[in-house]
Amino acid sequence: MALPPQFLEDLRSRLSVSEVVMKRMRLIRAGREFKAPCPFHNEKTPSFYVNDQKNFFHCFGCGAHGDQIGFVMRYDNLSFMEAVEHLAGEVGMQVPKATPQEREHFERQKSLYDLVEQAARYYERELYNPAGRQALDYLRRRGLDDEGIARFRLGYAPQDGAPLRALLAEAGYSEADMVEVGLFKRPEPGRAIRNFFWNRVMFPVTDRRGQVVAFGGRVLEGDGPKYINSAENPLFHKGNLLYGMSRARQAAADGQRLIVTEGYMDVIACVLAGFEGAVAPLGTAMTETQIQVLWKLAPEGQRNPVLCFDGDNAGRRAAMRAVDRILPILLPDTTVRIAFMPDKEDPDSLIRSGGRDAFQAVLDRALALEDFIWELVRQGEDAKTADGRLRIEAGINQMMDKVADKSVAYSYRSVLREKLRAAIRAAGGGFGAGAAGNGPARPRRLLPGEVPVSRLWDSRFRSGTLRTEPRRRERYLLLAVLHHPELFQDVGEVLGGAEFADGELEALRQTLVACLTAESALDADGLKRHLSDRGFQETLDSLLSADAPKFAQPGASIETARSGWQEVWLSSEDGLLQRELREAERRFAESFSESDLGRLRALQRELLILRGHADNLTEMDG
Repeated sequence: MALPPQFLEDLRSRLSVSEVVMKRMRLIRAGREFKAPCPFHNEKTPSFYVNDQKNFFHCFGCGAHGDQIGFVMRYDNLSFMEAVEHLAGEVGMQVPKATPQEREHFERQKSLYDLVEQAARYYERELYNPAGRQALDYLRRRGLDDEGIARFRLGYAPQDGAPLRALLAEAGYSEADMVEVGLFKRPEPGRAIRNFFWNRVMFPVTDRRGQVVAFGGRVLEGDGPKYINSAENPLFHKGNLLYGMSRARQAAADGQRLIVTEGYMDVIACVLAGFEGAVAPLGTAMTETQIQVLWKLAPEGQRNPVLCFDGDNAGRRAAMRAVDRILPILLPDTTVRIAFMPDKEDPDSLIRSGGRDAFQAVLDRALALEDFIWELVRQGEDAKTADGRLRIEAGINQMMDKVADKSVAYSYRSVLREKLRAAIRAAGGGFGAGAAGNGPARPRRLLPGEVPVSRLWDSRFRSGTLRTEPRRRERYLLLAVLHHPELFQDVGEVLGGAEFADGELEALRQTLVACLTAESALDADGLKRHLSDRGFQETLDSLLSADAPKFAQPGASIETARSGWQEVWLSSEDGLLQRELREAERRFAESFSESDLGRLRALQRELLILRGHADNLTEMDG
């Protein structure tokens, strides 16, 4: 009985060769492999090796070689089906029973594979016939010699399709078979079929096992699209395959990085230059399935393929679209890197002009996914302004909301927010700088007990020297809401989750939030009466009599109050840290993992240092 290839592939993927072997004999790790005395012949020095990445065992003494199934057949003296059933039972898989329809389907599929393979051989021969001279000259101009042409099985589809049709008919294939695999097409029912590819350089497309399933064709002259691909057929689903996939699979197992380029010639140029992990989508943008296939090709810990794009605006838009497809399917062990080619270059042209080193330099400059996202969200935004910082953070949240895996979203969000904090620190002058127009800010000497924190403070809101004392920032945040209770609609969630360093102001914050949550229609006078009735009159008197910037004064417009409130909150690293701390607390409460506990403690330490309580660190560490 013939088993579906996909079933056998799934079975092999669930059990490594070493796992199967070690249930029957002892193995010793030897670098990336395992070794042992061969169980199939007598020997004293180990010559039996197991390689999980390449998915085989091999004995250099007796030549025994095979995969998981082959080992069980030899070691346990079982037939193929007995070995399959035994291994399937170990992993809880049901061996499919072949119905007559399934057997017929398998035989039909095998026949179609043979048909496409015969066509590939025909195209290869035609390249070296007189009619293929133009195609051969084209490949020579692209830097390919006979060895390179043979390695990629390149060919030529002549103008006249009759010889190929006659060849296939003689081999027993019907016209319906030829149309089904996309070699010919029938313009209208009842009319003669005609060749789908003509006067084109032919690029065979293989599945992950290396069997030819389709073709790509490049036009040499005349009208029509530059490249066309076989239509989808029982063997070929373009959204699930990549050009060069079978070779890249082996390259990834050997430790080479996977590289996604745009076209056939890019892949060929990369492979000939030594980048054997190069692949390309088949005439369309990368699909989610193709991305997942890429990750599965690479060993664990190396699932970070480089996606290459043109360096122009169109290339950057393509990169953005690719990232949009990648984010929802990200997993903890998967990511990508984004590389942009020099202007007006692709991998093929760059390698031909600058050699391997020129392309390697592009790969070395590839951006990690989080760095590319950071460039996207901060593009055109000014971290010196409240609006700019708000839009950056909104962009971070918008991108991370696309990530389905919560642990991955949390990790990326933390990294991106750290980049935002770094941008805030790097932007603008220090506290105590003069008003706008007085030149760059000059650093001032820190007062006793002060610690350096975010230096951002827009000149619109400066009133003399602003120190790093948290109480001043907290007063401004409360005053703006006291004078403009309607502001709570915009800032209530943030203010409700904050934690003020000043105990008196913290108590007022909690009561204010409770009042406005319960009675959202309170005006300024009504809010103050509520707070006074709850015992905060003295705190209110002190708060309302203090100097305040314009946005925290009664006469400010709601727009000014909102902008100023956001400016104070976001210009403070304290605010950003508090939000990350709350997320870390929730995360740790769900997982109780050491990594999440470490993250939580790191944020707590940072917040203590920021607020000038570094002396508490010893107690915390104890």
